[in-house]
Amino acid sequence: MRDSDRLVVPLAEVGLDAIAEVGGKNASLGEMIQRLEPAGVRVPGGFATTAAAYRLFIAANGLRPVLAELLDGLDADDLAALQAAGQGARERIGQAELPPPLAQAIVAAYRELSNERASAGSPAVVAVRSSATAEDLPEASFAGQQETFLHVEGEAALLEACRRCYGSLFTDRAIVYRQQHGFDHLEVALSIGVQRMVRSDRASSGVMFSIDTETGFRDAVLLTAAYGLGENVVQGAVNPDEWLIFKPTLEKGFAPILSRRLGSKALRMVYADPGGGDGRAVRNEAVSPQDRRRFALSDAEALTLARWACVIERHYGERRGVPTPMDIEWAKDGLSGELFILQARPETVESRRGGAVLRSWHLESHPAEEITSGRAIGASVSSGPARVISDPGEIARFMDGDLLVTRRTDPDWEPILRKASGVVTDQGGRTCHAAIIAREMGLTAIVGTGDGTGRIADGDTITLSCCEGDVGHVYRGAVPFRVEEQAIGDLPATRTRILMNVGNPEEAFHLASIPCDGVGLARLEFIIANHIRVHPMALLEPERVTDAAERGAIAELVAGYDAPADYYVDLLSQGMARIAAAFHPRPVILRFSDFKSNEYARLLGGAAFEPAEENPMIGWRGASRYYAPAFRAAFALECRALRRVRESMGLANVIPMVPFCRTPEEGDRVLAVMAGEGLERGKDGLEVYVMCELPSNVIGAEAFAERFDGFSIGSNDLTQLTLGLDRDSALVADLFDERHPAVKDMIRLAIHTARRCGRKIGICGQAPSDYPDFARFLVEEGIDSISLNPDAVVPTRIAIAALEAELNAASPAGRA
Repeated sequence: MRDSDRLVVPLAEVGLDAIAEVGGKNASLGEMIQRLEPAGVRVPGGFATTAAAYRLFIAANGLRPVLAELLDGLDADDLAALQAAGQGARERIGQAELPPPLAQAIVAAYRELSNERASAGSPAVVAVRSSATAEDLPEASFAGQQETFLHVEGEAALLEACRRCYGSLFTDRAIVYRQQHGFDHLEVALSIGVQRMVRSDRASSGVMFSIDTETGFRDAVLLTAAYGLGENVVQGAVNPDEWLIFKPTLEKGFAPILSRRLGSKALRMVYADPGGGDGRAVRNEAVSPQDRRRFALSDAEALTLARWACVIERHYGERRGVPTPMDIEWAKDGLSGELFILQARPETVESRRGGAVLRSWHLESHPAEEITSGRAIGASVSSGPARVISDPGEIARFMDGDLLVTRRTDPDWEPILRKASGVVTDQGGRTCHAAIIAREMGLTAIVGTGDGTGRIADGDTITLSCCEGDVGHVYRGAVPFRVEEQAIGDLPATRTRILMNVGNPEEAFHLASIPCDGVGLARLEFIIANHIRVHPMALLEPERVTDAAERGAIAELVAGYDAPADYYVDLLSQGMARIAAAFHPRPVILRFSDFKSNEYARLLGGAAFEPAEENPMIGWRGASRYYAPAFRAAFALECRALRRVRESMGLANVIPMVPFCRTPEEGDRVLAVMAGEGLERGKDGLEVYVMCELPSNVIGAEAFAERFDGFSIGSNDLTQLTLGLDRDSALVADLFDERHPAVKDMIRLAIHTARRCGRKIGICGQAPSDYPDFARFLVEEGIDSISLNPDAVVPTRIAIAALEAELNAASPAGRA
């Protein structure tokens, strides 16, 4: 028999060149079995029916003219006509018989698969999956359009599942999808993949992407996991655990888990009747509170899966000749403890999105009430009437531009989603159906709210905001917002490095697409105040916190950690690492904490540890805290977090910076504490910078240069202390001016001294972008870098390039 006429083929004998014969899904499985198993990637073995087998089935039952009559001229927007055509096609196929040669070939392959087991002789338990011959192309993914049948056991059950698979080629959603993408219904064939079943019902499963799906950041693996069969994760029935893992240092042997988020995982999908063999007998059961509080995978397993994602992505990129981020389903076998890849296909949304224009959404100041919140998908904002719908059959109630509010979605909801401007779901994570389709269609989406359908009233005007970080917020009413676009194409080079100020780690991947030379100021204060929320000493000495409500809130935050301080180190290191990874290998200057005592006191448990200072702006802050007996142990937590980022995660591009260091001798004491915590300046390339924000830093710059590798001018504090005014006081606010001659003299002296001592010096602040004359002054004096807020980076780079060209042309060397 010619290869083109064979009816069944082992998966190990097909690859990506066999899409026309076995469809994209099965071709991909065969490719991984052949090429990637030697690299450690495990894929369940099995066999596939071919396109020739499908055409034999259609021809033997005389189905082609019947299907043509049902589908020719069909208007997929006519819901009644669509449902009638789909039901008619499925009924005709359901009444058809598998031709004897095909049935015999399937049974023979199944028996061979059963005999490969150690317990040969008993029927293999298999998964039966569909694979369309036009599937998983980078331009059009048929994922989720046809059916999958799990835990099929026995020859009769397998043949019945195969016939059902053929019928699923004509589900309503599959018909609509083919029409939208210009595929001829009768030219697309279906291959059936039969694989040994992975018993994830007794363990866990999920989805991973070799790209960050929210920002298009290509150096991260996004991994999700929940207990039981994977359908709950794919369809958004559960809020899964989530890991974000940095690929470049992972492949060098490090363990760079940038973030780890515990999902609620309230449900576990298991078999209702194990061994029943109908492929549909599944049920959801509640997960115990104890298991919900645990991750569904160990960190070691998450890292293994991420490494496999890198291997798969690299291979597919080499085969296609272009970078190919991947969308991958995985499962863990609860019997053997082994991990498996169930399928892999090119990611089709973020990997194709252009980057010439940076579009950003911003809410205007508003008093609107927050109704609920969940996981933000994308970074957009949408307002409109809410339509609370429980079933896709209610499409008649849905108008173009409405905001869909529902428990969760699956492919049956796509006709409604095509009309929506946004979607809110009670259930689901970043890899659920609603999230994937929202990205594909460009919708604002907030998933996993838990209570959206109960708190949002049908018909009410609401605003969905995904522009405020990883958490998406649903506000009552139409909140005003603006959309800004910034061209980020070819930008001129500059001698002066243009850096960026970053505070929120959740924005780092998005901000990294703005062309810059690194991060000049990454603040820990945002991470501590918004993510950790607890005073570090309250974790080290919890017995000193007397307020019962605060003790309860702290206990809830640190639940699951062996020691409360581990919570602080874990979240702080994740925040540091996410910023460092976003801009890797460019330098990221990370400033140690610089809260004042009144700000520290506002953290949970903080009042028990902070003094009442008349003027905290010039009190116990910065370096003076780090070696003080009352705070040294807290600073040690910052050092532990930084050491984890550099040593365990491999992000050595981080440069720590010491703020508000009053004297060189104080610098010695801080460096000694750091060295005692394993952060020794000069060891393993560790540089340490110091803020230049006090007159003593400028006057004693030579002494500071002996102890530190670089300076960053803090123009706000330097102006305050040079002019002798409190920048928090409105009474003297009109005197605050970074361009005052006395302040400029200080800055000039600092720049010249640093350069004479061979040390780098930059400035972090808004003044260079607000005042062109101030930027000119800095460039003329020879500053090495200017660090700006994100919105000022591109225009300031353009302005600095023009200024440098002007100064170069005006110089004797330039004229020559």
